Amino acid sequence: MLSSSTVRNPAIGLLKCRFRQMPPQGNVLPSGGEWVGMTSYETWTDGGNETTTDLTRERIDVLETEYEEREPFDLVEREHTETLPRAFADGDFGRRDAEWVVQWYYRRGTVSDSERRAAEERFLDNDYEAMVDAIQGAATADTLDERLGRLTALTGVDVPVASAFLAYSHPAEYVAVGEREWEALHEAGELDDPYPDAVTPAAYGAYLDAVRGVADRTGRDPWTVYRALWRLGADEN
Repeated sequence: MLSSSTVRNPAIGLLKCRFRQMPPQGNVLPSGGEWVGMTSYETWTDGGNETTTDLTRERIDVLETEYEEREPFDLVEREHTETLPRAFADGDFGRRDAEWVVQWYYRRGTVSDSERRAAEERFLDNDYEAMVDAIQGAATADTLDERLGRLTALTGVDVPVASAFLAYSHPAEYVAVGEREWEALHEAGELDDPYPDAVTPAAYGAYLDAVRGVADRTGRDPWTVYRALWRLGADEN
């Protein structure tokens, strides 16, 4: 699991790293400076004329280092994997903490601004108490199907968004799923099928098994593999 010695405040309600402080999409910060955005698919030379996407331990480590150096969400992700698991399990969190997970999922992706806003607004339609019950229930449930079932009962939460909640409630076990990460696994030969039109619980289970397989083989945790896949994955937008 990710760890960080730079967590600014363990109190969920007082975290300074709310999503509104994260850089927007594009290359210009509100201050006028520039930030390094997501990059496209990169290959790894094998020393000859061919390239390879083999997910070796060395390749994972290189990509993880790139993530730390170049991805703007690195620190805030580390902070939230430290604070949200206990908060979700205890039911001790506010609406904004849950909204942050949805925002994180869509604002790192490749959907249009209009799609992103619509998705975030759908989630806001949830009754607060029902939202807390679903997220806490998923955090304390025993099986993946039960966890996904509790989360997808919420308005605006499909399996991919549910996977983001699982990634922040059980970061040692689960990672988020999206087209970019899935296709990176597919191109590396770790998943047989391309990204589906709709991610079902069974499809997420297959993706998760592939991520865990790479983690076990390389001696790295699932979050590290996920971050490597994000760097490896093609950003078609």
